[in-house]
Amino acid sequence: MKIKGIRWWMVALITGGLIVNYLARNTLSVAAPTMMAELNISTEQYSHVVIAWQMGYAFMQPVAGYVIDAIGTKIGFAIFAVAWSVACASAAMATGWQSLAFLRSLLGITEAAGFPAAIKATTEWFPAKERSVAIGWFNIGSSIGALLAPPLVVWAILHNGWQVAFIIVGVLGLLWSASWLLLYKHPLNQRLLGDDERDYILAGQENHLKDAPTERASWKKIVGTRNFYAIASARMLSEPAWQTFNAWIPLYLMTERHMNIKEIAMFAWLPFLAADIGCVLGGYLSPLFHKHFKVSLLTSRKMVMVLGSLCMIGPGCIGLVDSPYMAIALLCVGGFAHQTLSGALYSITSDSFGKNEVGTATGLGGMCGFLGAAIFTLVLGIMVTKVGYSPLFVALAAFDIVAALIIWFVPRPLVTPLDVASASGSAPATAEGLPTT
Repeated sequence: MKIKGIRWWMVALITGGLIVNYLARNTLSVAAPTMMAELNISTEQYSHVVIAWQMGYAFMQPVAGYVIDAIGTKIGFAIFAVAWSVACASAAMATGWQSLAFLRSLLGITEAAGFPAAIKATTEWFPAKERSVAIGWFNIGSSIGALLAPPLVVWAILHNGWQVAFIIVGVLGLLWSASWLLLYKHPLNQRLLGDDERDYILAGQENHLKDAPTERASWKKIVGTRNFYAIASARMLSEPAWQTFNAWIPLYLMTERHMNIKEIAMFAWLPFLAADIGCVLGGYLSPLFHKHFKVSLLTSRKMVMVLGSLCMIGPGCIGLVDSPYMAIALLCVGGFAHQTLSGALYSITSDSFGKNEVGTATGLGGMCGFLGAAIFTLVLGIMVTKVGYSPLFVALAAFDIVAALIIWFVPRPLVTPLDVASASGSAPATAEGLPTT
């Protein structure tokens, strides 16, 4: 039996993995006010806990991407998912900020494979013209995980204690890992994939993906490209916004907007619902711009990046409003904005590297992004008690705008793009510049 459109079921499976990935990391942010009180953790010490996760995640991302390129998407993703599930559950044993920081660093190290594996799987399963849409759909996993964290953690705190929340999320991760091992296969090995759909996928992929040799990825080769410098710089500037949202929104709402834990459960998930909309809409905007503005796929990705960065002006104005509900609305604009531009940036990464390089390239770019996030978190932890949150939100908006300018002017196609437009009846895209070296 063949399943029609099975590539979209693969997206659903990938999305499930990212949901538990982000649920694991966001459990801490929602539990933070309670844990800080029970374990006697200060705001600056909490920032150190967040940095420990970010540093583990940052330095492991290129390693995780390389491992996945080397051993394959299926086994690589499963190994890391089992590991991060165990690390998440282990946080229930924390007795102070030092032990919590150590356990969260283990979580960061193991979670680092999430996006490299997801991008690689999408590159395997989708033609170029659909890839941004697929990335947009699986990218909602990051927002759904963050969206589910507030009600789950608050329920656990009110009924059983914060420790139970970490254990529940760890169990969910193990269940997903088993599902991934059972269901995921490469298109060439998937018996449920029809011949027509397989031909459609392969015919729509760029030559540097279809004809890539089988040798392992070279970090030196990847880092030496013009596109990688652009992607890495943009990730370093844009990632602090999303990590701030993930780690600090509940604490911000409690300390700055004076919400109680039940109100946080009611409202803290809304920015991540808006982020879901940004993921999906951003994915569809790229082919829409490609078709109606007659621009190349790369230019269409850049246009989405610029649109998302301009929307980040919304949370940059959060210090100008007095109402906590208006502040939440601006945070919703920020969630939408960041995930719109994030999907475009991941699409550019998947377009720019071969099938044996894309996991490594995603990991290296992620390392740069999370190093930027760690530096910003360190500054935030020190400065928030001195200047408040408002100037820091202004800085995040400015960072995203600069990132969009870099992406607009620096990246170039590696090769003349495949004429994927001919299948939809539109004019073929043309190269925007010379190949990189």
